[in-house]
Amino acid sequence: MSALKPTDVIGRIVWLGLVKRDGDESQIRSTPREEVYASFAGVEGEAHGGLTRPSCVRVKTMHPEGTEIANVRQFSILSAEEMAEIAAEIGLDRLEPEWLGASIVVEGIPDFTHVPPSARLQTEAGTTLVIDMHNRPCHFPGMEIEQDRPGHGKPFMRAAEGRRGVTAWIEREGPLAVGDSLRLHVPDQRAWAHLDAARAS
Repeated sequence: MSALKPTDVIGRIVWLGLVKRDGDESQIRSTPREEVYASFAGVEGEAHGGLTRPSCVRVKTMHPEGTEIANVRQFSILSAEEMAEIAAEIGLDRLEPEWLGASIVVEGIPDFTHVPPSARLQTEAGTTLVIDMHNRPCHFPGMEIEQDRPGHGKPFMRAAEGRRGVTAWIEREGPLAVGDSLRLHVPDQRAWAHLDAARAS
């Protein structure tokens, strides 16, 4: 029996992007692409690509910052619907994916930021992304927003809480293109009974 259950929830890629960085960690602005090839190391030329990466503050309770660890943050995937909610909350008609350093924007998957960790997104061609966990808001997108829409960047972190999308890595290589459909596969298991208690400890 499969440990992953295919669902009837199918999203669509509405935007693809690539972050190129010249040694400046604060540079997260992405540039749009119509299609990319996703290898086991992510997308060639992407600042977040690679089979491994230096650990960051997000995993500081386990690894000293800068420790070489497996790279499960090859992609930053956001929801078009959640981006619209953030935009409305910070007083913008539209939130540009470039400002958020997005790799992929999908539409059609409800409550996207909270899909279960280890869920898969698979194209019809078989390219498969594994969702690691939800992405926490940081101040860098706010800086990008502020450059183009002064006065709207500061409230981003608060507005994006719980709506910042997910990070992901490649399980099966292949192409990704704007317009591709993505079927959601979820782990065939219940939530851990002690999760709330563990978080509170």
